[in-house]
Amino acid sequence: MGWTWFALAFVAFFASHSIPLRPPVRARLVSALGRRGFTLAYSALSLAALAWLIAAAANAPYVGLWPRAAWQNWVPLVAMGAVCVMSSFGAARPNPLSFGGARNGDFDANHPGILRWMRHPLLMAAALWAGAHMVPNGDLAHIILFGVFAVFAVLGMRIVDRRKRREMGAEEWQALRRRIANGPLVPRPASWRGVAVRLLLAVGIYVALLALHPVILGVSPLP
Repeated sequence: MGWTWFALAFVAFFASHSIPLRPPVRARLVSALGRRGFTLAYSALSLAALAWLIAAAANAPYVGLWPRAAWQNWVPLVAMGAVCVMSSFGAARPNPLSFGGARNGDFDANHPGILRWMRHPLLMAAALWAGAHMVPNGDLAHIILFGVFAVFAVLGMRIVDRRKRREMGAEEWQALRRRIANGPLVPRPASWRGVAVRLLLAVGIYVALLALHPVILGVSPLP
């Protein structure tokens, strides 16, 4: 039942992320729930499916692939600091080159922020999160879990690139990429206050994850 439950959790996870986003289904749900209601419902469903998948991986039959060592915990501890920063600076901001951008019409290539270094900060954060968590979790179920997430995050970048290039037009898409890349390596932010707020948010998320990890998952992330 352990592997079957794990497989069912995977199916439910991907179904919960793909079916509601299909244009006919999304249109009906937005009409019934409103845009904000759809976003909240979709987020709750996604979190529930993720929680089920993580629990299923923890309860799958243990098949060890490499031994556990104390140093391995430092890999996700360090990586998650970067993940929190990437997520904080990448979420809810103009980003016409990736998914989830807010107010894309306000994007200023002279102040690209984190986009100067990566087009897809949220997908990069997901890939780093998954890859880092593979190191201290050397059993088959967790390698499948985090490995699939890492692969889909990397593939997602290519998929989003193709979609955005098609939507914007190849010339406009490439021109925007070049304009961002030709700017200063460390671009001046449009608002230093905004930088401070997002840094504080990243620190808050990191501390919250450290505190909630043993409560929700039953495992301390500390060495």
